[in-house]
Amino acid sequence: MKKYMSLVLFAHSIFALPFAIIGFFLATSTTDYHFEWSLFLLMLLCMVTARNAAMAFNRYLDRDIDALNPRTAVRDIPAGKISPRNALLFTVINCVVFMTATYFINPMCLILSPVALFVVLFYSYMKRISPLCHLVLGLGLGLAPVGAYLAVTGSFAMVPVLFGLSVLTWVSGFDIIYALQDEEFDRANGLNSIPANFGSHTALRISEVLHIFSFAFVILPAFFTTVGLFYYIGVAFYGLLLIYQHRIVSPMDLSRVNRAFMTTNGVASVVFAFFFLLDVVFKHWSF
Repeated sequence: MKKYMSLVLFAHSIFALPFAIIGFFLATSTTDYHFEWSLFLLMLLCMVTARNAAMAFNRYLDRDIDALNPRTAVRDIPAGKISPRNALLFTVINCVVFMTATYFINPMCLILSPVALFVVLFYSYMKRISPLCHLVLGLGLGLAPVGAYLAVTGSFAMVPVLFGLSVLTWVSGFDIIYALQDEEFDRANGLNSIPANFGSHTALRISEVLHIFSFAFVILPAFFTTVGLFYYIGVAFYGLLLIYQHRIVSPMDLSRVNRAFMTTNGVASVVFAFFFLLDVVFKHWSF
């Protein structure tokens, strides 16, 4: 189990999972639907299995490329810790569990489950097709708040879509920063990324623009639903952490890319979700 959790980098679930929780409690706090533990656990199961499938499939598909890159040669498949066959089997099992869980949620989630799986799995191919691969990764994680809201209500709404767009632009932006590490390798091996196609300086400017949009998308829900002081505090922290990660990374100094990628973004999502939940609890503080 430890090997498989390493294969899918289970700790990286911290990026989208807080936004899925936001989508779930947004639904239970702004509609006539009430919190149910069984539904909440099924939503979490869908989140974990969809991400497991996406990450394991990415590792399976990229196994030969990873073996060539000194930075990624230590990953589980090229290092021989997990066989390609077992990684693919793990992907299939998680896909089956994901679709089974959606069956017990509601018909809409079941109908859309193949679409969700297609999006999160297709990212692995996009790196071979277009530098827009970062946006496809963002779209996959951006489904989290929309899917969680859908799990409760069985319908779409504007606010969870805005949160989804915030995740899409946020993840796309920080994935560009992460890809700076492999700019030369990607270019030499015909892999598409924004740094490889446009250079590190332009890539960082594109990342900044995406993060400006992400910040705007977390503000916009305030125009469509009632929010209070805690929500605005969460938005402020989120914006400051977006700024911070761009302050610590430059084309001349990539030594803190991992801090920007994992630590800063993990904190950003958790802190924002924490203040969102506080705002739900203390809704009478709204203004």
